[in-house]
Amino acid sequence: MMTNQRILIVANVWPEPTSSAAGTRMMQLIQFFKSKNAELLFSCTAHPSDFIEDLNAMGIQSKKITINSNTFDAFLSEYQPTAVIFDRFNAEEQFGWRVMQNCPKALRILNTEDLHFLRNARQQSIKKGIDLDLQDRSSLNSERAVREISSIYRSDISLFVSETEIELLKSVFNVPAHLLYYLPLFSPVPLDNTPTFEQRKDFVFIGNFRHAPNWDSILFIKEKIWKHIRKQLPDAKINVYGAYPNPKVKNLHNEKEGFLVHGRAKDAMQVHLNARVSLAPLRFGAGIKGKLLEAMRTGTPNVTTSIGAEDMQIDHNWGGRIADNAEEIASCAVQLYSSPSLWLGAQKQGYTIVNERFNAALHLPAFSDRINSLMESLSVHRKQSYTAELMQQQTVMSSHYMSLWIMEKDKNTPNK
Repeated sequence: MMTNQRILIVANVWPEPTSSAAGTRMMQLIQFFKSKNAELLFSCTAHPSDFIEDLNAMGIQSKKITINSNTFDAFLSEYQPTAVIFDRFNAEEQFGWRVMQNCPKALRILNTEDLHFLRNARQQSIKKGIDLDLQDRSSLNSERAVREISSIYRSDISLFVSETEIELLKSVFNVPAHLLYYLPLFSPVPLDNTPTFEQRKDFVFIGNFRHAPNWDSILFIKEKIWKHIRKQLPDAKINVYGAYPNPKVKNLHNEKEGFLVHGRAKDAMQVHLNARVSLAPLRFGAGIKGKLLEAMRTGTPNVTTSIGAEDMQIDHNWGGRIADNAEEIASCAVQLYSSPSLWLGAQKQGYTIVNERFNAALHLPAFSDRINSLMESLSVHRKQSYTAELMQQQTVMSSHYMSLWIMEKDKNTPNK
């Protein structure tokens, strides 16, 4: 059914799978549609970096696009996509109304990555030192929540890597289930013949430092956790890797303390294979964590928080240990690092999680059927939610006039 379909992807960042799980997720979507012989065009508002995926080498067209410009309308009218994937809600906000106007019959897919408003609410709760009640709408409601949920209503289907987030939207915000679809981040099968407990050493942290939860996590390790680990394991080191390290990250480097900041990893898989234990004490965030998936695939037990392991466990079992305060995290890390039997048990459980929860073959056939079904009966699907119809009409009107105002303002601004 998807053969000869034209899939347009609209994004504000180019895919960088070596930098973040978000980049990996986007490449997995691209590879899925490419496997169905669909024609793909990736459009983006950003300038490319040195680390983006070479889409042209994959036979995928790419195009630079501009916000608040009628050139996008002309491009849509010429290209006439049969489906449009918006990479995160802000891309849908900026371009969704233009797609509605110029390609009303195109299937609109929102790739959420994670619920940004949930991540932000958790971050604010950490700053304020309060517990967040996920069943209390008032504690989650914000301008960001309104914008994000509005984007979900305007889209024909929204993709989520976390079932927890889908349940939150259904139970707390009453979002209709037919608008939401669970499609997790995938992992290849666990690697064979990985280094043994005895062949590995030291701890590892890896993550993109432009992502606020990662910066908070590494500070948490440095200021609260590492001293407890070093007290019991005085020769242990932690190797800190991550894309886009700023001076604040680099200044944490301290060889005397065994706290080693390396910056971007040339080979993230090898970094995990060298380490005995991965540390990922994430105090806030959303979605699922690519760094933990990669650790389990490489047979590297990890220590994380309840938020880090959210929606990744099987029957409350984990590929390592879960703890939420500094001393408990350190204690768990030392136990895993020092006990071959505990370490092997955690490794085995990690392999089970990868195989039974994040295998693409378990999810893609149903996803393919869902997309085909939507393409065949899109008008019927859209009539299921009157709220969604209202949101689409009101958004087209308001976004249209706002964009016209911005374009006119830019036209009359000197040096534009």
